[in-house]
Amino acid sequence: MAGESVERKGEERRKIRVAIAGIGNCASALLQGIEYYRESAPRADEAWGLMHLDMGGYLPGDVEVVAAFDVDRRKVGRPVDQAAFAAPNCTTVIRDSLPPSPVVVQMGPVLDGVAPHMADYPAEQSFRVAEEKAVAIEAVLEETDAEVLVCYLPVGSEKAVRAYAEACLATGVSFLNCIPVFIVSDPQWGERFRAAGIPCAGDDIKSQVGATILHRLVARLFADRGVKIEHTYQLNTGGNTDFLNMLSRERLISKKISKTEAVTSQIPYEIDAEDVHIGPSDYVLWQEDNKVCFLRVEGTGFGGAPIELEARLSVQDSPNSAGIVIDVIRYLKLARERGQAGPLLELSAYTMKHPPVQMRDTTAARRIEEFLADGVA
Repeated sequence: MAGESVERKGEERRKIRVAIAGIGNCASALLQGIEYYRESAPRADEAWGLMHLDMGGYLPGDVEVVAAFDVDRRKVGRPVDQAAFAAPNCTTVIRDSLPPSPVVVQMGPVLDGVAPHMADYPAEQSFRVAEEKAVAIEAVLEETDAEVLVCYLPVGSEKAVRAYAEACLATGVSFLNCIPVFIVSDPQWGERFRAAGIPCAGDDIKSQVGATILHRLVARLFADRGVKIEHTYQLNTGGNTDFLNMLSRERLISKKISKTEAVTSQIPYEIDAEDVHIGPSDYVLWQEDNKVCFLRVEGTGFGGAPIELEARLSVQDSPNSAGIVIDVIRYLKLARERGQAGPLLELSAYTMKHPPVQMRDTTAARRIEEFLADGVA
């Protein structure tokens, strides 16, 4: 729809009612982006940074946050428009402020959501748990008529993520799992969502142009062009709370699985585990939300001749995934309207590192466009 104007004035638009668990950098970028594209992207050919301006009749500005959960004392009890900018958030500022919101951040269950080593770092860099008692997630989702819950909890929050997933199952809310805790990709959880008639998507969000998608494309290129990959690594550094949280190596088990399988799934032959190293590497405070990826692939080409590729990618980490999340939210809404249930396979394959079924990105993208086209009168 390049060049086509999107009419807003005088039009009563349908909304997508969203709850967010974790008002960190990713949530802040998402909230800022919703307002940015609501105000400054009236045409598809001007909406750079989005893969879809109009998705099945829904615009980014049709995403309406109706509930928010966190555990940090600087966010709990504050309106979500203020909490989005509260410490320790450090993401790129897309907008200096957000419109005043009636939604107040409520205390979620802590469980395993905060790594103990966070207490060893200054408050402006790390989490500080609020003293409030956790609210009943199910009650909040019901009271607010939420349709989709976006899970932005810290990596390694296994018990906490499951608590939000259970609340979604109890209330009929779609679960959008942006972190590497395997819910949607787990067959038992997936079947539970299917049996409950709830569409869901996960696990572990890909960025728009990030380390994982770049590494996947390079691996696929080598394979498609007849080059055998012998060794490869992906090293990532950053200075946000995500990287600080991941200094705890025991919280990284699922993250390394997720990132590694996202890449090796594109290689059509077995590659030994010792020849692949993919994962977060270190916390560099001054980088803040800037993530830097160092990528290397070593291969064997014609006649055994060696081929080596090295790349460096620098991105603002949180905005880099926000455009993907906006698409997933809208796709989930469309799936709900069409009566779909359970893990959305094509959507998850295209937008997540650890989906229920891995696909080539081009295949998943084509099937998504076919789904969207099917709904056009």
